[in-house]
Amino acid sequence: MNLDPRHVFRRCAAACCAAAAGALLTSGCATNRVQAEWSDPQFTNHPLRGAKVLVVCDAADLPIKRVCEQEMNAQVATAGATPVAAPDLTGATDDVVLASARSAGAKAALIAGVAPDTTIVNPGPSVGFGVGGFGGGGGYNSTNVGVGVGVSVPVGSPTTRTGYAANMVFRDADSGRVMWTSKVSAPASQDINMQMNTIAKAGMEAARKVGVF
Repeated sequence: MNLDPRHVFRRCAAACCAAAAGALLTSGCATNRVQAEWSDPQFTNHPLRGAKVLVVCDAADLPIKRVCEQEMNAQVATAGATPVAAPDLTGATDDVVLASARSAGAKAALIAGVAPDTTIVNPGPSVGFGVGGFGGGGGYNSTNVGVGVGVSVPVGSPTTRTGYAANMVFRDADSGRVMWTSKVSAPASQDINMQMNTIAKAGMEAARKVGVF
């Protein structure tokens, strides 16, 4: 039996990493991105398929607003409608947005308010491996090795990850009525572009399922 401490360390580290990766994968797959949803039954007969839709995102940071609009535009097109880029309507009321939609010949407006939803500070516990001899004077003995595995104090600065969510609303341009609305979230990460992609895809898929497209 190989009791070389280096060999034991590598085997234990590999096992711990595999277990952690499996837990993360399972957690990610089980998460439902659509946290709440409502739709008006009168707008479930695919009213926006082939129609123009004005897309407006509102966020505290301009880069996030632009990325959100880019991803929403792409998903509206994928759903079978024609996205219409909005002028700068940051902080505009719904009435102003709807007037802009009508001016652009759009049948509806997609309004998405993006904001931080969760924050995770993760210093991350590290796995500590202690190698020492059993008995005797405590010296190292190649034929009598003890390996201890435990949680040690993490090394390095903590990592902060923010998860964003969007309140997405489709409004009928003529009447102003809410056609469909949902709160959609993304898992906390440092890749905000990917979060906006996740939110746009999950939200548009939910809208398709209820017949908005």
